[in-house]
Amino acid sequence: MSYFKDFNITEQVKKAIYDMGFEEPSPIQEKAIPVILSGEDVIGQAQTGTGKTAAFGIPVVDKVTEDRYVQALILTPTRELAIQVSGELQKLTKYKKIRTLPIYGGQSISHQIRALKQGVQVVIGTPGRLTDHIRRQTLSLDKVHTVVLDEADEMLDMGFIEDIEAILKQVNGERQTLLFSATMPPPIKKLSYKYMKKPQLVAISKGEVTAPSINQVYYKVLERNKLDSLCRIIDSEEIDLGIIFCRTKKGVSELTEALQARGYIADGLHGDLTQSQRDNVMKKFRDSTIEFLIATDVAARGIDVDNVTHVINYDIPQDPESYVHRIGRTGRAGRKGLALTLVTPREMKHLRSIEDEIKMPIPSENVPTFAEVIEKQQETWKKQIETAMNDDKDSEWFAPLVHDLLNTYPAEKIVTALLKRNFLSDNTLDDDGYNFGETGGAKGMVRFFINVGKNVNMSPKILIEEISELVGIPGKAVGRIDIFDKFTFVEVPEEVAPFVYEALRYSRINGARVNLEPAKPRPKREKRPLK
Repeated sequence: MSYFKDFNITEQVKKAIYDMGFEEPSPIQEKAIPVILSGEDVIGQAQTGTGKTAAFGIPVVDKVTEDRYVQALILTPTRELAIQVSGELQKLTKYKKIRTLPIYGGQSISHQIRALKQGVQVVIGTPGRLTDHIRRQTLSLDKVHTVVLDEADEMLDMGFIEDIEAILKQVNGERQTLLFSATMPPPIKKLSYKYMKKPQLVAISKGEVTAPSINQVYYKVLERNKLDSLCRIIDSEEIDLGIIFCRTKKGVSELTEALQARGYIADGLHGDLTQSQRDNVMKKFRDSTIEFLIATDVAARGIDVDNVTHVINYDIPQDPESYVHRIGRTGRAGRKGLALTLVTPREMKHLRSIEDEIKMPIPSENVPTFAEVIEKQQETWKKQIETAMNDDKDSEWFAPLVHDLLNTYPAEKIVTALLKRNFLSDNTLDDDGYNFGETGGAKGMVRFFINVGKNVNMSPKILIEEISELVGIPGKAVGRIDIFDKFTFVEVPEEVAPFVYEALRYSRINGARVNLEPAKPRPKREKRPLK
């Protein structure tokens, strides 16, 4: 099946899909839609960003009639996702008189009760607020023919399992149940055995998730230069809308503050924000009034914005599943997307495990040089200056200073100084900040001391493989190695010495914790006087 027009769905729904600009189904849609249309219960294993909302949304909308009672119920872990799913279904119901209603905490319950009384066919809601309506008897589920559990593993993580079971017990037993989840932990399997009838498993591989619309790249960066490297990278990219991922809430706050201080239009999203603060940040991101949304994995749950051009992993994700989940937030709806990952030397092994899991190598690129950034930014700076020149407001305040400067210095020198001050003040670090001094290495090499040797079965082969894997240089680039009983000396090229230093400084070799330091220069032999 290669086109939506081939599916056995009504012309009204086909027309709505066409208006949305879609022709070919994604892998999960191609596999899931025919099985769901056949009436069977389905377990769909797929990450966010694979088109799973339409995978269940198209058959649900196709099946729902215009009779004014609740016929389909969709459970989501967060209010954000409930709103997004509702918006997607509204587009699919463009040519059918069907009302969808998102129900979630934080919104007036009386408003939701009024909407339900007016007649709604599809309800999308969070488990907590849905159970509240059931208790109040303001939501009747006895005529529901389809139930969808969206992002079931996230609902499980958030402690909703009891609410989900209570809701499922209220729904008509002769229903179709659809469960979508990125992972399949035992409690999810147990839930499916208990409440589903011979469910068909529909899964897509990680390779299908990441390809072909997401280009992936990683940059090898030093821990001490990480922020400067990020700024170089984003200055050299044409980013319309980007999500930057950090590992912790503290990391989000610190990076948001640092980028704002450097003039980037960015805002942070993390678990300590109130719901109204979160809604405000998301509104700015959706409206493109901020360029960068900085978030943790938890805070980013349910974010589904179609025009994200870049996902940047400022901190490498904890596991391969999180990596796939994160990068799936770009390249949506058939658009091209770019996923960039910053990897410090100590994280290289972690990156390799991600490559093994997604069964593809992630290509590396060098952090752009200062000269490359300047070249890339010149057109942007020119436009900013031209815009400022066309705005005469408050210009008279500067007139005396302008005349004074022009009478004293050449115009070219003044403009150059202003450009340097305005555009280069925050990104001047052009070296790695390391100065290892004289270490006794060969010309162009840095010699390091390692505090283990033959006592941990160190061998040149083991050390070369470790350096090669962590730093990404060919083994033959490693220079002289001297292994003694309790210590080792190794020489590496100057240009990769900072990466070797950060990678091996507190690592393990053959299970032993090692420390690495710049070697002291070899003592010079005294010249003996000629007899």
